[in-house]
Order: sequence, then C-alpha cells, then structure tokens
Amino acid sequence: MRAGYYPRLAFEGIRKNRRLYVPYILTCVGMVMMLYIISFLAEDVEKIGFRGSETLSIVPSLGTVVIAVFSCIFLFYTNSFLVRRRKKEFGLYNILGMGKRNLSIIIFYETLMIAAISLLAGLPLGILFSKLAELLLLNILRVEVNYEFFVSFRAILLTSEAFGAIFLLQLLNSVRQVRFSTAINLLHSENYGEKPSKLNWLFGAFGAILLGGAYYIAVSIKNPVSALAAFTVAVIMVIIGTYLVMISGSVMFCQLLKKWKSYYYRPNRFVSVSSMVYRMKRNGAGLASICILATMVLVTVSSTTSLYFGMEDSLYERYPREMDVDVSVYSVSDLNAERIEPIMEAIDGVNEKYGVVPENGFSYMTATVAGMVAGDEVETDSTQVNELDLSAGGLFQFYFVPLSEYNRVCGKSETLNPGEAMIYTPRAEYSPDRISFHGAGSFDIVKRLESFPTDGDAAASMAPPMVVVVPNLEDALGSLTQVALYTGDPLVTAKLVYDYDTGIDAEIQPEYSKAVGEALLGLEGDEYRVRYRTVSSREDDRQDFLGLYGGLFYLGIMLSAVFGFAAVLIIYYKQISEGYEDRSRFGIMRKVGMTDRDIRKSINSQLLTVFYLPLIFAGIHLLFAYPLIEKILTMLQLSNVGLFAAVTLICFAVFAVLYMLVYKITSNAYYNIVRGAKEERE
Repeated sequence: MRAGYYPRLAFEGIRKNRRLYVPYILTCVGMVMMLYIISFLAEDVEKIGFRGSETLSIVPSLGTVVIAVFSCIFLFYTNSFLVRRRKKEFGLYNILGMGKRNLSIIIFYETLMIAAISLLAGLPLGILFSKLAELLLLNILRVEVNYEFFVSFRAILLTSEAFGAIFLLQLLNSVRQVRFSTAINLLHSENYGEKPSKLNWLFGAFGAILLGGAYYIAVSIKNPVSALAAFTVAVIMVIIGTYLVMISGSVMFCQLLKKWKSYYYRPNRFVSVSSMVYRMKRNGAGLASICILATMVLVTVSSTTSLYFGMEDSLYERYPREMDVDVSVYSVSDLNAERIEPIMEAIDGVNEKYGVVPENGFSYMTATVAGMVAGDEVETDSTQVNELDLSAGGLFQFYFVPLSEYNRVCGKSETLNPGEAMIYTPRAEYSPDRISFHGAGSFDIVKRLESFPTDGDAAASMAPPMVVVVPNLEDALGSLTQVALYTGDPLVTAKLVYDYDTGIDAEIQPEYSKAVGEALLGLEGDEYRVRYRTVSSREDDRQDFLGLYGGLFYLGIMLSAVFGFAAVLIIYYKQISEGYEDRSRFGIMRKVGMTDRDIRKSINSQLLTVFYLPLIFAGIHLLFAYPLIEKILTMLQLSNVGLFAAVTLICFAVFAVLYMLVYKITSNAYYNIVRGAKEERE
C-alpha cells in the first residue's frame, strides 16, 4: 500500500465521525491542560516559598494524582464508547478484505493523531493559562503577586508521561476489542439488543442494602474521628450500590411502566418505554456514572467552599485568644505555683518590652492523655492508643483539670468528693454516668459542663477533647504518671495552658510570639523542670490556614470543573448513542403515521423518564452524606455549620439549573439525529 494510506484512513474516520470525536478530543485537551496546571502549581508553590507554602504544597500534589487517575478511568471509558460506535465501520472494512492487522494499524494512527492533538494543544494551553491559574491561587491566598513567568519542564514531562500511558492503554484495549470480534459481530454490533437479567432483582436488592448501610453509617456516627474512617467505606458502598440500583432498578422500573396500561399504551410512551427496556443495563451504568460524578461535584464544591469562606471562624475556633502558650513540665508533681512562677515571669518580661497588657486571658494547669473509650472504660495503653490510631471510633484526648483550677478560671465554687468528676465534651458525646481509666481511677460523673476554655491544641486535635474535672490530679491519674511511651516520653503530658489577647497590631504579633518562645526556651531543663514549650499566635497561623483552606478551595474548583465536564460528556454520548440506536425505530414509526410532533413528545417522555434520576439520586446521596461531611469538616475546625448548610443548598440549586440546561442541549442533539433518518430519505 502507498505511504500515507493508513494515516489518511484514520484521519477520514475521525473527520466523518467528528460529532463523536470533537467532544472527546476537546476533553482530552482540557484534561492535559488541567494536569499541567496542577503539576505546575505544585512546583511553583515550592519556588515562591511564601509563608504557608509548606502546607499548600500538599494540595497540588494531591490534585495531580487525582486528575491523573480520573483522566485514565474516564478517558478509557469514553474511548470504549467510541470504539463501540466504530465497530460497524471496522466490520465493513474487514468484509472488504482488510485484515485485523490492518484495522489495528488504522486504530494506531487514530490514537496517535488524537494523542498528538491533545498534547500539542493541551500543553501550550496549560502553559498559557498557568500564570493565570497562579494569579488566581495567589489572590485566593492573599499573597503578594509575582509576575515572573516560567515554564515547568517537570510538569511537561509528567503530563506527557501520564497521558502517553493513558493513550497506550486505550490503544491496546481498542485493538483487543477489534481482534477478538468476527466481521459479522463487528458489522452488527449496534443491533444487538439487551435483555433484562432474571436475577436483576437480586442485584438491585443488594445495591439497595449497600445504599441503606452507607446511609446508616453516615447518619449514625457521632464521633468525628470515626467519621473520617467511615467516609471511605461509605463512599465505596454508595458507588457500588448506585451502579447496582441504577442498572437493575431502572430495568424493573421500565418493566413496571409496561405493565401500567394507562401509561404505556400511548403514542409518545409506547416507543420510548419499549426502547429503554432493552438497553437499560448499559443505560443504567451511564446514569450511575452521571450520578456519581454529580455527587462528587456537589460534595467537593460545597465542602471546599465552606472551608474557605468559613476560614475566619475556624481560625478563631483554633485561637479564641491571640496567643496560645503551652508549657510542658516533666511530671504532674511539677504543676505547682513554685514551678509556674518563673514561666509567668519570663512572659511578663517580654510583655514589658513590647508594651503588652494581657487581656481576656486564662491560665490553668492540666494533664493530658489519649484514650480509647469502650462503654464506660478507657484504655490508655500506648501499644493500643497513639496519635496515628485515628480510625478507632472511641478515641478521645482527655484533659484532666484539678477542681481548684476549674473554680478559679470559671469563677465557680463547685465541690467534688473522692471518686467524682465533672466532664465537658464540646465535639462528641459521652453518655455513660461513669468513666474508668485502666491504670488510673474510676469516677462517677456528677455533672456535665456546658463550657470550659480549652486551649488551641484541644481545638486543633483530630480526636475530640474531653475535659475531666477531678478533685486532685495525682490521685486521679494514679499509676499512669509512671508509664512511658516507646519514645521514652511520659504517657501523661503535664502542662500549663496560658491564652490571652495582646492588644498589639497584627503585624507585630509574629515577632512578639517568637520573642515569647525564645524567652521560654531558656527555662528548658532540669532546673525549671520544663520539657518543652509551644508558642503560637493567631496571626502566625493565618497564612497556614489560607494555605490549606485556600489550596483546597482552588483544588475544589479545578476538580469540580473536571468532574462536571466529564458528566456533561457522558450525558452527551449517552444521548448520541441512543439517538443512533433509535433512529431506525422512529423511521419505521413514521411509516405508520407518527408525526415529528409525536416523535418530539416521545423523545421528551423517554428522556424525562430517566434523565433526572441521577440528579435525584445525587441529591439523596448529598442529604445523607451531610452529617458525615459536617463531622469531617468539624475536625478541620469548621465551626460555622450554618454556612456549610447554606453553601450546600446553593450548590445543589446551581447544579440543578446547569443540569437542566445540559438536558435541553443534549435532547436537541438526540432529536436531530433521530430526525436525520427522515432527512436522509428525502
């Protein structure tokens, strides 16, 4: 054959099927651009090196992995659809004498052309818009803009490698589908109907059980740490359950419509329902994919938007006072006035230098320990409880406070007998009337406190805090004070908590905070019995908060755009595919008297019957996921629950409007394909 014969056939195949290939190629170009931009930002953040960049750098790196994996799955899915649509053409080539090897060469050149267009257009667009993406990110982070432009060759290499691997997998899969099909199978691939499986009800029932289990997990979990561990499990259950229910349930739904005589035996419904029954297995999978993508968009947008716009509330939750000073001493016995006095004197010396008069302050002595709650018993064994074991449902961070300190700080005059305690649990529930610590004391809970000024560490802790007010620290902790962790540090951390407002300008606070830390550094050692100190301020951490929440918000925008565009493309291909399948059916119905108006009514009936199912299911998923996501956001210190609820409702409303616009556009595409049968005859 002449040189260029196969490339010309490949090009003509793409050109003649441009209605299918143009959206696919544009999607490939867009995803190449997105992956380059995210990879570029990961390197750019490290290069700029502003305060909070260490926190932010994690987010683009995570986004790179998510977009690469999603691009592989989604483009693999859509490419399989394109190959299925082309099988008839390949079957014709095969009958005319072209072997499977020749068909594989055509597929190779088609894949090569699409890969070349995607990379040669996507990478320049990514480079072009990378600076705009950087400016948007820096604006979100409220960081001074840097107008220096550079091209990330590391991002180009990573993007090229990722999409090179994706297109190679697509090529191998396409060749496999063609080589293992006969010419007759290829030629009639679009004419094979699907029959509902007799066991569909079993799969549908199992899917409903999975969804019910996931919903129960979401609404029943009270502990935020448990919510984080359960989220992944619930997501997997929802994805599998959605596919099973959509595939099996939609078939049964259409069968029920057929049995509903007053509904079924009407011109605009007879054809549509009959057509859907025999393709609902594949149709259901498409609906489930749309539903999952819609849910991902809604969850991603609502949660990241809430975190970003609720950042100030979260910052003040973490720092109720401008300064947070924690000074850890060697043992509980060192928590006395004699040991505390030099610490306060060191802080007072810095206050005098900066002209600070502490306001709205509180200080108290406490001892902290992590514990796993089971019933009314707490296990503190270091081999079972450590800071990495966050998946356990009953994990708490306990703050033991002596009664004298509680009365002094809160201005109370409470009394406790030996073996009695009062508790305060701001972020989780503890219902038993007794609490027992292995290796320490057991206490009858005589009162549940409504408030206590916990420090910033308690607010930042992933494990929910529990303040336990006891008559005496040493008696309450018992032998726990003698237990050491595997690192050699004591299991129980004894410390002084001191939080206060400075009244000085925000610009000076980081400098002041550093000075306090340096002053306390001189007290570390055996003489003053100070193990270490942690000094932080609200303004110190503001940029770190912006780095995390702003980065997540930006990543949420990017991922939502990718997921949303993927959902639109699946909807489009679903409509195009069904349009070609129904084209001949409606052509036959025209011969028996069906008008264009009747066809339009039948199309609307068919689309409306199932088209809004993904949106409805996505709304149900979001409704049940709301309590679980709320608890996870609480761990990220989002305290403004009302903001999350409002943002979620707004996101769903906006998405529903966009979804209806997509329906309008794609239904017209479907109608034009069906109507084309008449135009071709004319």
